[in-house]
Amino acid sequence: MQNLLQMAPDARAAFAALKERHTPRLGDRFEPRDSDVFWLRFERWFEDAREPLRALYADRSDIIEHADAIFDCVVDAYLERPEPLRLLDLERQMTPDWFERPTMVGYVFYPQRFAGTLQGVRCRLDYLQEMGVTYLHIMSLLKPRPGPNDGGYAIMDYRSVSPELGTMDDLDALTAALRERGMSLCVDLVLNHTAKEHGWAQRAMAGDPECLAYYHTFTDRELPDAYERTLPEIFPDEAPGSFTFVPNMAGTGRWVWTTFYDYQWDLNYANPAVFREMLETMFHLVNQGIDVLRLDAAPFLWKRLGTDCQNQPEVFLLIQAYRALLRVVAPAVILKAEAIVPRDDLVRYLGVKTTVGKQCELAYNNQLMVNLWSGLATRKANLTAKVMHIAPRLLLGSAPINYVRNHDDIGWAMSDEDLGAIGEDPQAHRRFLNDFYTGRFPGSFARGTFFQFNPRTGDARISGTTASLAGLEQALETGDEAGVDLAIRRVLLLYGLILARGGIPLIYMGDELGLLNDTSYLQDPERALDSRWMHRPAMDWVKASRRHDPDSVEGRLFGGLSTLIEVRRARPHFHNFALFHPLWTDNEHVLAFARRRHDGHLLVLANFSEHPQSVQADLPYHAGLSDPAIDLLAAGAQVSAAAGRIELDPYGLRWLAGDGDP
Repeated sequence: MQNLLQMAPDARAAFAALKERHTPRLGDRFEPRDSDVFWLRFERWFEDAREPLRALYADRSDIIEHADAIFDCVVDAYLERPEPLRLLDLERQMTPDWFERPTMVGYVFYPQRFAGTLQGVRCRLDYLQEMGVTYLHIMSLLKPRPGPNDGGYAIMDYRSVSPELGTMDDLDALTAALRERGMSLCVDLVLNHTAKEHGWAQRAMAGDPECLAYYHTFTDRELPDAYERTLPEIFPDEAPGSFTFVPNMAGTGRWVWTTFYDYQWDLNYANPAVFREMLETMFHLVNQGIDVLRLDAAPFLWKRLGTDCQNQPEVFLLIQAYRALLRVVAPAVILKAEAIVPRDDLVRYLGVKTTVGKQCELAYNNQLMVNLWSGLATRKANLTAKVMHIAPRLLLGSAPINYVRNHDDIGWAMSDEDLGAIGEDPQAHRRFLNDFYTGRFPGSFARGTFFQFNPRTGDARISGTTASLAGLEQALETGDEAGVDLAIRRVLLLYGLILARGGIPLIYMGDELGLLNDTSYLQDPERALDSRWMHRPAMDWVKASRRHDPDSVEGRLFGGLSTLIEVRRARPHFHNFALFHPLWTDNEHVLAFARRRHDGHLLVLANFSEHPQSVQADLPYHAGLSDPAIDLLAAGAQVSAAAGRIELDPYGLRWLAGDGDP
């Protein structure tokens, strides 16, 4: 496979030489049809893999050996791909927008907290299908280290399921059941680091030079000190610094790069053997029937002295190479970047300029999430509207993951420039949000707590379930029925916005029932110092049994969310492929944006205040809607400009639809 990385600029000639060299060797392994499909795909994606790999590794003296190993890895994975998945590959190649359709609605959970085991998850698929879920993100699925493990993200074995969840056979059974129901599975792949108990790390500890080269290790503090001058601390409370001294490592002891916790050792992607090992891991997982790989901690993959070692150019070369080689083996599979980064960096994970279509298909829309919570606290839509007006346009074939909450904390990652543009002092605004969502601000409805509070700077992030942050916990404790109603409205407003925004909306487990903060984590020594476990409660199936009672909190939330999903699924207006058009209103409490398609335009209006509000009646005209427009959430009621102003209830949401352009 030396032609994959040879310096010849002619990719066609390089591919022809590669095929000529390897076709005879592979003849006894391929059936004729399989051979044709393999080489057609490899030719299509050859340059997309070759160019980044050349940029990363071509200067190495041992690159021929590594390149041959990578090629063999691709061949083996292609041959091992099960027949049902090969058929799915063909189907999705013909329907490349499969993940952009209005029917794509996501649900995310820790399997232990949701149903105990993978078999338990399979038994609960009726519940998810009832809600309209078609995209399942099962977190922390692979075998973690025992004891503290960063919520399961310190992986000890990439090829085994966590023992408490079951076996790889259970995973196969689950993916088969999901395919029968038209549901896709997303699984986390921790790329940046392994647990120190991983086999590679254990061999490195013993002094194996091959595995020592898998990690960033140092015999003294000279380079670690130089790197740390520009490295931010991720967990300053629990794991200060970015390096850990490991006594007796390779005999004398070494400093190991540990971006997150001391038991998570950063991998060295400057070593092509690491690239290949993780490629084999990807192939193993997708051949179990996994549809989406979430690339955990992707921004941290490449280290460069004098930088924060995040979002380096080589990160995007690695992703491009992984994506291209996955396309050869499993074109049904897509990638999701776990990149909580500024919006300009985020777009790079989806592809820009010459990398359009060569990076991840999905990325988290963190900015929308934090801006929505800011809007609830201020009762103003101006920050969300401002950011929507300046946000980069996403590219064809890519989509955002829009979410209200996830398993992590909420960090106030809005930019200083955006806050200044709406007249807010950035530091004061973040302090206000911290005070508001921990209940310290007078009149706050929220019940949250700090995560990683820094007393020196006052910086902090927020933990808490959606329902508790939206006021439900406080209202229930005080017996405030009006407060309960407002809290339910807030939750449905947030979810109504992410369901309408375009991309894949993601429901965090229990939000559909209003699960509250769980403080029992304080009694667990392994979790007591991590307040994020407060918003990771176990699924309450007793509460779930009340989901059909329209008078219960659970019934009002489940029913309201199910209605939003049902309306979304039935209309082409919500397809991700649409012209997004943010709008300014004459009322600072009301957010407005339009989505325009040839087969239907949509105007979304959202009131961030607990009081009734109204906006100018010409907004449907600016959104491209004909008069009158149809309110999809009000049994088809018509909204006409002749009415004067458009009215919204407290925390009201309106989805106004009209015909597309002729």
